Amino acid sequence: MIDWKSDRSRIHSLVAREDAPINKIGRNEMVSLTINGTVHQVDAEPDTPLLWVIREQIGLTGTKYGCGVAQCGACTVHVDGVATRSCSLPISAVTSEQKIVTIEGLSPDASHPLQKAWLELDVPQCGYCQTGQIMAAAALLQANPSPSDGDIVAEMTNICRCGTYNRIKAAIKLAASENRG
Repeated sequence: MIDWKSDRSRIHSLVAREDAPINKIGRNEMVSLTINGTVHQVDAEPDTPLLWVIREQIGLTGTKYGCGVAQCGACTVHVDGVATRSCSLPISAVTSEQKIVTIEGLSPDASHPLQKAWLELDVPQCGYCQTGQIMAAAALLQANPSPSDGDIVAEMTNICRCGTYNRIKAAIKLAASENRG
């Protein structure tokens, strides 16, 4: 497991851009984040990945750490409705006006059509990637309520080590059909 604090320069270089609002590293600041409709005040270094603030400071552990370099998608959350890999997004790049939604905020009682479809079709095997998969699928259905198989393959870039891609695709199609009916 990668410890983001000991590998800060590598993570910072992955997300730093000349125009990015990255604050000086090493200086903690109070940051206001709106997560699942609740405003949270957090005290963290500006380069702290959003994932670790969500898990360690806010206590929402549904968002998972997978790779730490935005490749696997286990850490997917929505930032203003866009599926975003939170392991590589520093909190300094998130404004207080942006709305962050985690798997816990998708629905309070697992009644979201995707969550119901995931259960009905018994999608997960190990289950580790599934919260990120569901968040990516929710953003896909928000943007495209009736995706084709090709749309799903193109947009669902999260990795599942168990290889449940066919069941993931079927669950997305089921949830899409339930949204129409």
